[in-house]
Amino acid sequence: MSEVKAAFEQRFGRSPKFIARAPGRVEFIGNHTDYNGGEVLGAAVDRFLEVGVAPRDDDKLIFATDGNPDLVEFSDLDTAMSTGVGWVKYPLGVLALLGEKGVSVKSGFDFLVTSEIPSGAGLSSSAAFELASSIAFESLAGQELDRLERVRLARRAENEVVGVPCGILDQGVSGFGEKDRLVHIDCSSEEIHTVDGPAHTRIWIFESGKKHSLVDSLYSARNQECCQAFDFLKEKIPAIQFLVDVSPEDLQKFESELPENVFRRAKHVIEEHRRVQECVKLLANGDLKAVGELLCASHWSSSKLFENSIEELDTLVEFLSAEEKVYGTRLTGGGFGGAVMALCQKSFAEEDAQKIADQFSQKYGEAPKFRGLSIAEGAQKVS
Repeated sequence: MSEVKAAFEQRFGRSPKFIARAPGRVEFIGNHTDYNGGEVLGAAVDRFLEVGVAPRDDDKLIFATDGNPDLVEFSDLDTAMSTGVGWVKYPLGVLALLGEKGVSVKSGFDFLVTSEIPSGAGLSSSAAFELASSIAFESLAGQELDRLERVRLARRAENEVVGVPCGILDQGVSGFGEKDRLVHIDCSSEEIHTVDGPAHTRIWIFESGKKHSLVDSLYSARNQECCQAFDFLKEKIPAIQFLVDVSPEDLQKFESELPENVFRRAKHVIEEHRRVQECVKLLANGDLKAVGELLCASHWSSSKLFENSIEELDTLVEFLSAEEKVYGTRLTGGGFGGAVMALCQKSFAEEDAQKIADQFSQKYGEAPKFRGLSIAEGAQKVS
């Protein structure tokens, strides 16, 4: 019996009619390129969030989470939409946007979510929540969106309802994931497909212990700085459609005319976009050493130019980079805390990870959590 089925039965005294799940995701390379029209590579990973739903005979909407005895209850949909706050805004935002598309749930429902995706670790539990919720509500409505429609809708929920100005990376990777393959997204066209993954490797995540909340962090400030760079460069180079359309050489010409911080943000984004393109070629050739070098270059660009790293993340990257079994490592996710990912040989084991944790603990007095991950399937209906 699945975890969400058992929890649902314990909470509501009956089985869920539908179960949907979506994976966490690791941003493999392409830090803050997505909302700048760039390319990005991501991996859906084998840590899942699951949603169980069952229709009710009345109009009540009742939400629950596993491990929390409190229910969030609304008398009807309109009340939920006007008064819902906190974590229920994620499924409610999805539900509202589905309604705009004519995908309407006709009755009340019971809803329960379970998750093994750690919050704040850069694995995007929020995107998984939105996608699993959408699949569950689509099932209740007896209608089904195609994957790209669902991904776009989940992103809108994050942008418009939750208030996070993210690009399509998180939802795209969680929605289109395939086992042992990476998801390649061209964010200018929202074209999404999978490419060769890094064979005979494992991804390890090390949490810094510093949690981030994207809504309240410097994420929005970085977004605005990128917009400022684009607006300036668009006047100078009218043909560009996105910040990544500017070549590194052309950007350099305008260094003295841009505020220093804005120039650095643009330089990171423009060069990171090109690192993603190079990484796809290297993966196709199986050149994991060169892929690892790109990952490390990506991190230090994020740290020095985009300034969305922190000391603890930089320290983890330094420790991991010194390990023979590690191809490359970088921060993953929005930054400003969270986690780093390391692309490792299959032989990198628990004791190797513990060695890194011990080094970190000696410096900071607290050991990072760590976990090995495999590349997994994307969001789907389970039953």
